[in-house]
This record gives sequence, C-alpha cells and structure tokens, in this order.
Amino acid sequence: MIEKIEELLVEVNSFNATSKEEIENFRIKYNGKKGILNDFFEKFKEVPNDQKKDFGQKINTLKQAVNVKLEDLKNASASSVIVEKEDLTRPAFPLELGSRHPINLVKNRIIEIFKSIGFAVADGPEIEDDWHNFTALNLPEYHPARDMQDTFFIEQNPDILLRTHTSSVQIRYMEENQPPIRILSPGRVFRNEAVSSRSHCIFHQIEGLYIDENVSFADLKQTIQFFTTELFGKSKIRLRPSYFPFTEPSAEIDVYWGLNSETDYRITKGTGWLEIMGCGMVDPAVLKNVNIDAEKYSGYAFGMGIERIVMLLYQMSDIRMFFENDIRTLEQFKSL
Repeated sequence: MIEKIEELLVEVNSFNATSKEEIENFRIKYNGKKGILNDFFEKFKEVPNDQKKDFGQKINTLKQAVNVKLEDLKNASASSVIVEKEDLTRPAFPLELGSRHPINLVKNRIIEIFKSIGFAVADGPEIEDDWHNFTALNLPEYHPARDMQDTFFIEQNPDILLRTHTSSVQIRYMEENQPPIRILSPGRVFRNEAVSSRSHCIFHQIEGLYIDENVSFADLKQTIQFFTTELFGKSKIRLRPSYFPFTEPSAEIDVYWGLNSETDYRITKGTGWLEIMGCGMVDPAVLKNVNIDAEKYSGYAFGMGIERIVMLLYQMSDIRMFFENDIRTLEQFKSL
C-alpha cells in the first residue's frame, strides 16, 4: 500500500488543470467523501501496529501534497491563468426578451376575476390516489362514468394515477377545511387521449368551488354571468342540462359569441353559441365523503379547460401550439 501512495504522490505533484471542472474533479477524487484519502484512512485501521507509523506518515504526506496542489490551482485560476472555454452555443447579444405563455396569461386573468369576488387559489399534487380523484367525487370503483376519463395509471393495488381533473384539489381542501369555502384550483391534468389539433394528453383546467349555507343555483348563474362578462365582454349565456357524477343538477354553459365574421360561424358551427364550461350543484354524497354536513351546507362547482379559452380569445386553431415552444408563436404575446 505504501508503494501505491508513492505512485499517487507522483501523480499529484505532476497534475495540471486547464479548467475549473478539472480542478473540481481532482478535489473530489482525493478529498471527496468517497475519495482516495478517506479510503486510505479507513484502511489504516487494518494496518498491523508495527507498520502504522510509516503508513500514517505517508498518508499525511499525500494529504498535504493534495491540499498544496489544490491551493496552487485555485490561485492560478483566480489569476486567469486558466481560461474557461467560451460557450459558442450561447445566443449573441443583445439577448431577446421573452414573453409570458398564453396559457399563463389567460389563467392569471381568470384567477384575477374570481379573486375579485372572494375566491382563493388552492393547489394539490398531480399524482393522485383513487380516493381523491374518483371515489370521493361520487365515482366508486366500476362506476361507468369513469370511462369518460381515460386515465394514466402509475401503480395498481392501490391505484396511483396522474390526475384527470383538478377536482381532486377540492376534495383535499374540503377534508382539511370546513365551510364557508370559496376556492379556485388551477393546474395541469392528464388523460390518455389521441393528440390532435383539438385535443391533447396534457392540458390545463381551472375549477371553482363554493360551499356555504343556502347556496343556490341562482348564485352559480350570477357568478358565471359576472365571469363571462369580465373575460369575454359578452354577458349573454345559457345553461343546458348535462351530467357530471359529482354535481346534481349539472349543466353546460354556453356564451353567445355572435355571428359577426366567418371565424364566428366556424367556431360556433353557425349557431352563435359556444360551450365554455361545465357546472352544477355539489352532490350531497360528495359533501358526506369529506365530512361536511349536507343538511346544513350546499354549494356549486364549475370547471373549464384553459386551452379552449385561450384558443377562443386569441383565435388559435391548433392546441399543439401550446406545447411545441415555437418561438414564432410565443413572440406574438410579448406585448401582453
């Protein structure tokens, strides 16, 4: 082993570095937690007593040589003796300013609107369990409505999955808080869908929840009326009966977009009406699942896809544009 230390002493004394990375690698090799010096100090315990003195002196000599070499290399680096190689892939000056992503622009605007009437923002994990994503939302195992959301499962028994909606955040919030509750839950969701110009396996939702005493469907309609007027500048809406497992009654909300241009005819299919979200009164079974008194409290919930709203506001025809990071697309939002 002493011969090995002698060889390392020659290596240390002859070592030269041409970059800071090489200096750091040299330091880790000898002084790191799993480095050569620590290894020798561990082996010192196994050396026979009559050899410990010589072996210990050699280790200390090597340690001093390493520290002196490191100090010399650092001083040389500080004196610019070592010149870092220039990264030729960096953008040239002047650097271009970026812009906010259109999804974030619209998401922040929606949050701003609802915050003005008392809604707070709640967040939750993107990887969920079956209880928070399905069962607590009145979707027990083998419920046929689960087929409406083709799910990415990570594990089974128990089921762990990528959340299919941000309603799971509402369940988590209600488990820890008692009414009154007034929250928004924005975030990414995942569904196993074919990627096309109108759909994607990753998209963004923003959902709202209001739970209190004597909350009615009229309160829900007035809230949505306020939101559509603030966001779109259009106040004419209609509610069509629909079905969601976690709300009863449920409705789809359409806003009257008008028929003022050829684009209006295309996106509304000639009707002038455009579907923007789903909503409904929270099913009492959901409240019972999170230990909220369904006899005392009632509430409403609503949810929308942010990409759909962005495509409407900015007349974008392909949802894939939001995920491709094409500079030509994103540059259009610099002034917003």
